[in-house]
Amino acid sequence: MKLTDNVLRSFRVAKVFRENSDKINCFDFSPNGETVISSSDDDSIVLYDCQEGKPKRTLYSKKYGVDLIRYTHAANTVVYSSNKIDDTIRYLSLHDNKYIRYFPGHTKRVVALSMSPVDDTFISGSLDKTIRLWDLRSPNCQGLMHLQGKPVCSFDPEGLIFAAGVNSEMVKLYDLRSFDKGPFATFKMQYDRTCEWTGLKFSNDGKLILISTNGGFIRLIDAFKGAVLHTFGGYNNSKAVTLEASFTPDSQFIMIGSEDGKIHVWNGESGMKVAVLDGKHTGPITCLQFNPKFMTFASACSNMVSKWGLSSSE
Repeated sequence: MKLTDNVLRSFRVAKVFRENSDKINCFDFSPNGETVISSSDDDSIVLYDCQEGKPKRTLYSKKYGVDLIRYTHAANTVVYSSNKIDDTIRYLSLHDNKYIRYFPGHTKRVVALSMSPVDDTFISGSLDKTIRLWDLRSPNCQGLMHLQGKPVCSFDPEGLIFAAGVNSEMVKLYDLRSFDKGPFATFKMQYDRTCEWTGLKFSNDGKLILISTNGGFIRLIDAFKGAVLHTFGGYNNSKAVTLEASFTPDSQFIMIGSEDGKIHVWNGESGMKVAVLDGKHTGPITCLQFNPKFMTFASACSNMVSKWGLSSSE
């Protein structure tokens, strides 16, 4: 089934989960789309079965806290950042709840974590103004970049390059094989004093980069030329919350939640808003991602995860 404006308008909340007692700070779909895993400020990690629509198990990271959880390529392992005690990244085996490895190095909070789509490499960006390159098989940092400000970073869908957003005004593109030579492209954006960049994502076709902010707009740019294609606004974010914006898997549509619990959807080509979906969320929708394989997506606010499906199939 192909995603169209009308199909997107017909999504409804199919299931609501209230496993958490505090804000859900991140979630991630497994590459096969069968599970989604969430991290929360209540130190819990909840694994959900997407096909059965129910939570499978809950693990805890009480000592270190848990944020920015990401699946690796093995379906039963994750990496995540800490939000208590230290800023070490942890690599956890889900089936026996044991740490496989620690990745120390950052000296301030990790604010970006991106797993390579093709191998065991991942990158992290921190408030210590560095981006670090890692390999799951080694605790030692494989590469280090010092930047002028807070970074956001992400891999492209082929795992050959990564993008770093620096100081909320520049996007730098690096080749993974020669990143120590510096960026091969730098795109300077118009600086906006009213907000800062909070995320950066490539579309699945690799042609677009989505920049999310803690203001009332997100930007879509051409991944090759750096030109701003569209600026999407008209959603509520008066408290400068970090709201996750996402592409649909076909790279055609862009979605973001808002502080009033609604989800806004735009057509990436025309720039037109095609839907505003009411998730009945009680607070800002901080997490929002489309399932990579199935016609569902998930959204989360302070303490509830909603699974969305097409209204006809409920």
